[in-house]
Amino acid sequence: MTVRLLLLCAGATDATRAARFAQPDDALDPVGLAKVEALRLGPAASWRCVVAPERSARETAQALGLVATDEPALADQNAGAWRGRALATLPKDEVVAWIAAPERGAPGGESLDAVRARVGAWLDPLAAAGEGRWLAVTHAAVIRAALAHALALPMTATLAIDVAPLATVALSFTDRWRLRELRRGGAGSSP
Repeated sequence: MTVRLLLLCAGATDATRAARFAQPDDALDPVGLAKVEALRLGPAASWRCVVAPERSARETAQALGLVATDEPALADQNAGAWRGRALATLPKDEVVAWIAAPERGAPGGESLDAVRARVGAWLDPLAAAGEGRWLAVTHAAVIRAALAHALALPMTATLAIDVAPLATVALSFTDRWRLRELRRGGAGSSP
């Protein structure tokens, strides 16, 4: 049997457009909401749906008419002291250090390896179950972490993957995880 998983990146927020680190209560902005409402998921809309706990992910699922269960493992990367702050307002030495090694995370925040471990602990039981169709509404860092875990990629390699709002990543598992499809935001999907 096969496990199918469609990862959907939550819609855009004001923070997304302002190059600001997200906060858990950031809502979809009007343009982001309109793009979510225009999205068509095809058969994946009827799959078992889980959603990250942040407001933007929950609003994305709701705007798509999905019945979703909260999944804490899909929470966005914790940006620590940088939550809610624009990149331009941060101390230059901290930004330089972060740009040199973004996988370490923001000061007081969560590293990408920690996100990968959390997401991997969620993915592994899905694979072990051996069957099922899943739709997960989450965030770019979580999608990159899922790709790193599922495909045994170095976490830093996934930083080169652009995961825009409403991007979809389709994975499947039989004897191992496989990347079936990656679509830029707003393109919809028929995995």
